[in-house]
Amino acid sequence: TAEEAKYLVGVGRADCTGPVAQVPLMGYANPKQVGGGLLSRLYSRAFIVAEPQSSKRVVFVSIDIGMVSQKVRLEVLKQLQSKYGELYRQDNVILSGTHTHSGPGGYFQYTLFWITSKGLIQPTLQSIVNGIVKSIDIAHENMKRGRLFINRGTVENSQINRSPFSYLENPESERKRYSSNTDKEMVLLKMVDEGGHELGLISWFAVHPVSMNNSNHLVNSDNVGYASYLFEQEKNKGMLPGEGSFVAAFASSNLGDVSPNTRGPFCANTGESCDNPQSSCPVGGAAMCMAKGPGNDMFESTRIIGQNIYLKAKELYEKASQEVTGPLSSAHQWVNMSDVSVELNATHTVKTCKPALGHSFAAGTIDGVGAFNFTQGSVEGDPFWDQIRDQLLGEPSNETKACHKPKPILFNTGEMTWPHPWHPDIVDVQIAAIGSLAILAVPGEFTTMSGRRLREAVKSEFDSHGTPGMNVVIAGLCNVYTHYIATYEEYQVQRYEAASTIYGPHTLSAYIQLYRGLAKAIALNATQELSPGPEPPLFNMTKLTLLPSLSAEKAPANKTFGDVLEEVRQEYREREVVEVTFVGANPRNSAENATEHNFLTVERYSNVSSSWHVVLNDASWDTRFYWSKGSGGQSNVTIEWHIPAGTAPGAYRLRYFGHYKKSVLFKPAISVPFEGSSSAFQITAP
Repeated sequence: TAEEAKYLVGVGRADCTGPVAQVPLMGYANPKQVGGGLLSRLYSRAFIVAEPQSSKRVVFVSIDIGMVSQKVRLEVLKQLQSKYGELYRQDNVILSGTHTHSGPGGYFQYTLFWITSKGLIQPTLQSIVNGIVKSIDIAHENMKRGRLFINRGTVENSQINRSPFSYLENPESERKRYSSNTDKEMVLLKMVDEGGHELGLISWFAVHPVSMNNSNHLVNSDNVGYASYLFEQEKNKGMLPGEGSFVAAFASSNLGDVSPNTRGPFCANTGESCDNPQSSCPVGGAAMCMAKGPGNDMFESTRIIGQNIYLKAKELYEKASQEVTGPLSSAHQWVNMSDVSVELNATHTVKTCKPALGHSFAAGTIDGVGAFNFTQGSVEGDPFWDQIRDQLLGEPSNETKACHKPKPILFNTGEMTWPHPWHPDIVDVQIAAIGSLAILAVPGEFTTMSGRRLREAVKSEFDSHGTPGMNVVIAGLCNVYTHYIATYEEYQVQRYEAASTIYGPHTLSAYIQLYRGLAKAIALNATQELSPGPEPPLFNMTKLTLLPSLSAEKAPANKTFGDVLEEVRQEYREREVVEVTFVGANPRNSAENATEHNFLTVERYSNVSSSWHVVLNDASWDTRFYWSKGSGGQSNVTIEWHIPAGTAPGAYRLRYFGHYKKSVLFKPAISVPFEGSSSAFQITAP
C-alpha cells in the first residue's frame, strides 16, 4: 500500500557538553572568552536511515558545537569501525556542527586553532567524540520501520546579511534572480514510524548561532539550540530537558555571511549605524562596530530568534506531506584542496592555493570583532603586523602571494608546519542521498551566494544524468573546518568572509567541480568508481594544553562544600529571578568524573507525596549556573532560576551537585562528590 514504510529509521540524542569552566569557548577566537558556567547543555543528535532489504545506510548527525574538526571525525570513525565493522563509514556518516559560538574549544589537530583554545583539551575532545558515538548507538538500537516527509518554507525576521557590500559584488543578473541577500528557506525532514508515531526531524536553515555575543561565558547551544529545546520539550511532554525519545535537530547550512542580529551594526560608543564597507566607527574604528539582535539583551535575542525558527519548523512539520522515497546512496572523497585544477571553461584552467588567511580575518565581523583592530575590507598589508608575521610566521612564498591575490596575507598557514601543520590540506567532500533528498556535507561556511551556486550546480548535474527533481540541501560545518567559502566576486573585496576563504579566489569553483563529480557518481550509480583520494593525517598529539591543572580545593573557614553563602528570599512571583550562592568547586572535576553530570535541580514540594520532585535540571534554558574562582583554592557557585510565566505556585528549592578535589598523601588528588540546597521558598500566584 501507499502507507507502507519505506525505510528503517532510528534517532538518538546524547550529551556532549564537556568542561564548562576555564576552557575557551570556540567561535569568536577571543582568548578572553573562557567558560564560566552553563546556560544549556550541548547535545549530539543522530539520525539513521536504512534500506530494509539491503545494508545501505545513511547517518546524519547534528552536534551542538562550533564545527566538526578532522580530529573529532577521525576518532568517531575509528570507534564506529571497531563497533560496527563496515556498516558506518566515511562515505555514509555525515557529522555537522550547528556552529554555536558558546561551546568549549580545544578539539582540533591543526595548530591555528590551538592559539585561541589553549591547545588540545582532552576532556572537550572526549565528551564530543563519546557523545557523537553514543547518539549513533542509541539511533542504531532504535531502528524501526518508518517514513520520511519533506517540506520547505520561508523564515522571516531572523537573519541579515552581515557583509552586504561583498554580496553586491556578485553579478547583477545573478542577484536579480533572488528576492533577498540571505537564504530565507528552511528545509525540514520529518520522521515517523509505520504506525505514524513521531520520531524526530532535521531542519536546515542558514543563520549564524551568534545571538549570544563574545561577552558571554556560559556554555550554551545558542538560537538553533533553543529551537531544538522548544520542539523537544513540546514533543517529549512531561520529561526533563534532554530526556524523551523525540529528537529535533536544527542544523547549519550556508550561513557564511548570515547574522541573526537583525537590528544591524551600531557603534557601541555613540549608537550610530556603522553599516559601511569597512564596518568601522568614527571613534574606535572597527572594534566598536557591533550588531544588535532583536531583544533587550543577548539572552532575549537568542530566545526570539530561536522561537522564530521553532515556530516555522513546527508549521512545516505539521503540514509535511511530500514523502521521500527511493534508494539510499553516499559518495565521499578526500581532496588536497591546496592543489586542485579547476576547468572554468574549455580554454581556461585555474588552481586553488595553499591555505592562508588575509588581514580582514583578524578584524572579525559585526557579530564579534577581532582581537586586533584591522578594518574589514583590507587590501593593503599593515607594516607593523606584517613584521610580526614575518618574525613569527615567515614571509609567504611569492607563489602563495600571487595565488591569493588580491588577498594581503596575514597568516601564511599553508607554509607553516611546526609543531604540526597549521591548516588542513586534505579535505572531505561528501554527498548523501536519501531518495530525492541530497545532503551536501560541506567543510566550512559557504556564503549565501556561494551556497546558491553550489546547490544549483549539483541540481543541474543530477538533472542531466537522469535524476531530476532532487531536493538539494547544504549541511554546513561538516567533517573538517576550512573557514569560509566566498564567491570569486566577493573574494575581490576581502572582507572577513573573503579573507577567511583559505584556498584562494577559486575555492568555490573547485568545490563546485568536486561536488558535481560526486552527484554524477550517485546519479549513475557509480560511487564505487570514485577514487577515495589521499587520506588525511591523524597527528599523534601530545597533551599540549595551557589549561590550569586541577589542584586541591578548600572551603572557607567553618564552611563545607555546598554550604549556602547567599540565601534565597522567602517569596517570589513569576518573571522574577531566584538566586542562591554556594561554597563551590571547579565544575571541571565533575566533567572528568561523568560526562552527563547534572549541576543543579529546581524542585517543587508535593503535599500529596510529602516529598520533593525535580521539575528542572541544568539543561533548562530558565536556569543559569555560574562558577567564579576565588583565591586560595576557593570558589563560589551561583544558581539563578528565571521563573517563567505560568509556573505553578507552591514551595520550591534549588539544589547544587558538585565534586571537589581533595589531596591524598602520596597519591593523586581524588574527586569527592557533594551537594547543597537552598532553603525552601514560595512562588505566589500572579
